[in-house]
Amino acid sequence: MNSDSHFGLTGLATMGANLARNVAHHGIPVAVHNRTTSRTQRFIDEHGAEGPLTGYESVEEWVGSLGRPRVLMSMVQAGPATDAVVDEIVPHLDAGDVLIDGGNANFRDTQRRHAAAAEHGVHFLGVGVSGGEEGALNGPSIMPGGDRKPYDQSVKPIFEAIAANVDGTPCCTYVGPDGAGHYVKMVHNGIEYADMQLIAESYDLLRNGVGLDVPDIAARFESWNESELESFLIEISARVLAKVDEATGKPLVDVILDAAEQKGTGRWTAQNALELGVPLTGITEAVFARTLSALKAQREAAAGRLAGPPASGRGGEDLAEDLEHALYASKIVSYAQGFAQMAAASEAEGWNIDLGSMATIWRGGCIIRARFLDRIREAYDNEPKLGNLMLAEFFATALEEAQEPWRRIVARAAEWGIPTPAFSSSLAYYDGYRRARGPASLIQGLRDLFGAHTYQRADREGTFHTQWGGDGREVEV
Repeated sequence: MNSDSHFGLTGLATMGANLARNVAHHGIPVAVHNRTTSRTQRFIDEHGAEGPLTGYESVEEWVGSLGRPRVLMSMVQAGPATDAVVDEIVPHLDAGDVLIDGGNANFRDTQRRHAAAAEHGVHFLGVGVSGGEEGALNGPSIMPGGDRKPYDQSVKPIFEAIAANVDGTPCCTYVGPDGAGHYVKMVHNGIEYADMQLIAESYDLLRNGVGLDVPDIAARFESWNESELESFLIEISARVLAKVDEATGKPLVDVILDAAEQKGTGRWTAQNALELGVPLTGITEAVFARTLSALKAQREAAAGRLAGPPASGRGGEDLAEDLEHALYASKIVSYAQGFAQMAAASEAEGWNIDLGSMATIWRGGCIIRARFLDRIREAYDNEPKLGNLMLAEFFATALEEAQEPWRRIVARAAEWGIPTPAFSSSLAYYDGYRRARGPASLIQGLRDLFGAHTYQRADREGTFHTQWGGDGREVEV
């Protein structure tokens, strides 16, 4: 990267600070700014020697330090904080400058900001950045959306330089117009929710179903990470489970409160799926599971009052082996649902998202990186208009081979009273999707009876209504 590149970053919390350092490590001059000026100075004092980093106190000085067309990136909290930064920066920009939001913004907010910036001649990019603080420093997965031409001319060389790299390919590609980048990041996070819920249910079954202690479960996850289940989340699950609390000598997982928090991206994913009419069962159940976990006081009260099955007849090594197959099958379903949702949104919004490319850039740097992302890329290379990943030969075969242990896991969990909403809903989705005819005909019949909502017939064209309150005749409407 030559020295006349121009890049500015505001928002020096952990993600922003590490991203700025990453850019500077590649020899790209970076002008940094933070609303709290003391943080800017502290950042320069601690990291200024790592590369061409310069700090500025005011927005006017910061913007003015950059050559045109300016490339500026905001790394502040999504929501009102981002609006405040955009409102403060845009008046100082010139037509043709590029303003990037790298936070976890709602894609509808990104579309609104893109339109507002365009009124000033400013190009707005909504960019998903995945990988946490380590990825931001050493190479994240980057999902840029917005105006294509200024991205290609001014931003692409920077992002491709700092992104993770797998097999010589940067984990960064242009996603689509306006909010497409933040949309894909939202779905990425939704899949992350489902993955973590499946992992938590696996831990619960191994501990309370098979009867393994925590160190043995950690070892089990380590071995899984050498199999088709290899992924970043499986890897770090083993690390968390192996961690011993220094204060008590207990496994750390035993002293962490069992109430999972959330920042909203999983909920947005589920809400948008409902709007699109996409059955996103695994991710939605993962969101609900976190919500239920937060009802700690109610659950403690219910534990002494609501009956469950006797704690006897637990499983053994055969169940642990079944669980590996069930986890793999359920992960396939969660990715299939997420990619189906991206396809539906791409069509609805006119984004033309390349789904195979999304799998490619998720292979490194991001939280949901996993071995079988190469298989997803191959599936879309072979059939770009693939209706559902489960229909690709590799995944259809994998699901067929896993279905017996998958069913045993869900059945045994129900017998033992161990909740498995992600496993169970994934299996139900698979069974519902593979049925040529289901029971929804009864639902539509009921709707016609109480609300005259009409129905269509399976044996001929047309729309019909039965005169339930009259002579019972069927009429075409």
